Amino acid sequence: MRIFSHLPRLQTPLTIRKMLLIVFLLAGLLPALMVSLISFYQARQALRVEIKHDLQTTGKAVAEHVDRVLNERVQNVRSWSQLGIMQDLLIEDIDKRLSMFLAETRKSYAEQYLSLDVINLKGHVAASSEPAHIGQHLAIPPEWMRFQDDDQVITLYRLDHQQLMISAPILSQNTLQPLGTLVVTFNWRVIENLLDHAAQHSTELALFDQKLNLLAQSSHWSDQQHSLHAQAPLISRLPLQGWQVHLNKDHDEAVAPVHRLGMIFIVVLGVTLVCSILLVRPIAQNISRPLEALTRYVQRFRQLDAIAPVSSGPVEVQSLHQAFTDMVAELAASEQQLTRAAKLAVVGEMAAAMSHEVRTPLGIMRSSADVLLREPNLSEDGREVLGFIISETERLNKLVSTLIDSARPRAPSKIPLDLQAHLQHVIALLQAQAQSKQLTLSLSASAAVVVEADQDQMTQVLLNLLMNAIQILPKGGHIALSLWSDATHAHISVADDGPGVPPAQQAHLFEAFFTQRAGGVGLGLAVVKQIMETHGGTIQYSTSPWHGAQFNLTLPLANP
Repeated sequence: MRIFSHLPRLQTPLTIRKMLLIVFLLAGLLPALMVSLISFYQARQALRVEIKHDLQTTGKAVAEHVDRVLNERVQNVRSWSQLGIMQDLLIEDIDKRLSMFLAETRKSYAEQYLSLDVINLKGHVAASSEPAHIGQHLAIPPEWMRFQDDDQVITLYRLDHQQLMISAPILSQNTLQPLGTLVVTFNWRVIENLLDHAAQHSTELALFDQKLNLLAQSSHWSDQQHSLHAQAPLISRLPLQGWQVHLNKDHDEAVAPVHRLGMIFIVVLGVTLVCSILLVRPIAQNISRPLEALTRYVQRFRQLDAIAPVSSGPVEVQSLHQAFTDMVAELAASEQQLTRAAKLAVVGEMAAAMSHEVRTPLGIMRSSADVLLREPNLSEDGREVLGFIISETERLNKLVSTLIDSARPRAPSKIPLDLQAHLQHVIALLQAQAQSKQLTLSLSASAAVVVEADQDQMTQVLLNLLMNAIQILPKGGHIALSLWSDATHAHISVADDGPGVPPAQQAHLFEAFFTQRAGGVGLGLAVVKQIMETHGGTIQYSTSPWHGAQFNLTLPLANP
């Protein structure tokens, strides 16, 4: 009884080793094999349907292309027969101007036309793109079909030796009496080349009329029955009712990749099944033992008395999940702190070097510029250059001050501070700069709010936020400050209608040396965050109601 008392209960989660033994030995790969066979059959059927659909799509596209080619040829004949140059037929094309036009027209269409002939009322060729035809009687096959296109009678003659003749009457522009006929011989091989171009190595195409007479075919067309067949009707403005494009595709060649994939899959499944039966036990041990060792290591590293397991899964995975979750969370927090400390350390080193090495020459340059400004005979260009020197030395001095403030912040000297009055004071300081860019600065405050804060540092916080907004906003922008409080905290928001901060950059806003503004150092917001944290407050970024930037500050209220 003591032996059985040490056995695990049924509700105890299984270990990975036991789970692998049960899954591989009892279930094996039979379910996977059944699913694979069903999937293969479904894939085969889906491929057959897809091939049929592709054939229909290809047939429709080819039919549209054939119709477009034939319709363009008919439109050419109709329009050419109405040209003014055709009136040269009245003088039997004495100056050969009409023949030259026909020759140039045929040349411009390359292989589309074999010849263009103008026949007079006597049945002889009066003008032609082929000089040998002039004066001859043109052999015309039996009429195939006749129809009207925009009040113009068009006649098509039966195919003869891969040629399709199309004719239209030539009428006198004055009396509308017939002068002759324009006969254009279209190269029917253009249609067959079109079918060849659309056909693939395993696809055959052919064009049939309404009586299933073969009109054109690709080079690989055969009358044998294929397992995959499709047809597309020719929808045309011409009287070609019943014309169809037929497509054939060999089924075995189409599904050959699926067959090969199926054979490979069956072989892989068989080999996997044999290997699983032979190696299931050592594989289970090799998988579970490292996990157990890793779990024990993580537990010792964490030095926890108890670990809350996850709700499901093996015991090892439960312990490992909890240990790694806690460890990763702490490592992430530590990494953020170390990154920030490293950046501030760099700032400290820069500030220490710049405070003496930079400020001293800057002071000398500023003093020298002030002395030179007092010279009575100084030119206007010289005064402008000295103004540049003074403004740039002031900017560099502010940069050094910012670096020193971010690297070696002083402890705040807190006093009771009326935020409403303080915000009004800061707005007054920046009102001139805002007006120079036609910006609107507004303040919304419901009542007086008093906090314990360092007045100079709070001024620095607000100036940084407002100056950033002033510098980035275009003319006519708007900056809105809001102040309100709850039972324990004061809340300040600084919102603008500028471009805002892209979502990908919002996580880095308060990092040192991160800036969106050209020429910026990227320390302003880092200093603001540092000051807010030393006051026990917070600062967060959000999108303003105008889809611009909004910074939300929170400070604890002063004790009553």
